[in-house]
Amino acid sequence: MQSNFSLYSKIFTKKTRNHLSLSSKLHQMITDISQLNRDKSYTYADYLTWKFSEMVELIKGKIVRMSPAPSSKHQKVSRNLQHFISNFLWKKKCQYFAAPFDVRFVKTFGEQEITTVTQPDICVICDPAKIDERGCLGAPDFIIEILSPSTLERDVHDKFDVYEEYGVREYWIVDPLNSLVDVFVLENEKYRLIRKYTASDTVQVYILPELWIALKDVFEE
Repeated sequence: MQSNFSLYSKIFTKKTRNHLSLSSKLHQMITDISQLNRDKSYTYADYLTWKFSEMVELIKGKIVRMSPAPSSKHQKVSRNLQHFISNFLWKKKCQYFAAPFDVRFVKTFGEQEITTVTQPDICVICDPAKIDERGCLGAPDFIIEILSPSTLERDVHDKFDVYEEYGVREYWIVDPLNSLVDVFVLENEKYRLIRKYTASDTVQVYILPELWIALKDVFEE
């Protein structure tokens, strides 16, 4: 028997394709972000029609430009975290994905308009029914965002609120410049800061309790 998420994903994909077919006939092709009204609210169906190369996210309907190409430090930290996570998850049910990878947030099955789409640096999804050809439909179990100067405000505030609201069970905010990691765990629908970890610490992943990550190896040059 198909899960509700799997069934809804197929229905949503069909509806989206129908919408896109109509949109392509009714609207001018969007090939540059300057063609969009930054004050307007958009949906995931709109997002799929955009044909410009610049990467964007949607936060409650509002367009958010992705930062310029990440620094080498950012990429090294991401690579090191992925090494720990991918090795641990090899041949296990949970799967990890790294940006660019669309996560579409929904609260209820059959939700007609999706207005929040993010591209987490790293996410872990333990329900395979949430994974489809377009990315993830629903909240991942674990998200890691690696700070850049241009994304700090968004990761610490806007995305924090989104991930908490939609039920991401564990959220790490990684600061590569200062070699710090804030670990938040969802309790009673609110995030609780477990601790601010430093490069000398080894951190246990809450949703994968057998996985321990030595931060000195994450932040090494």
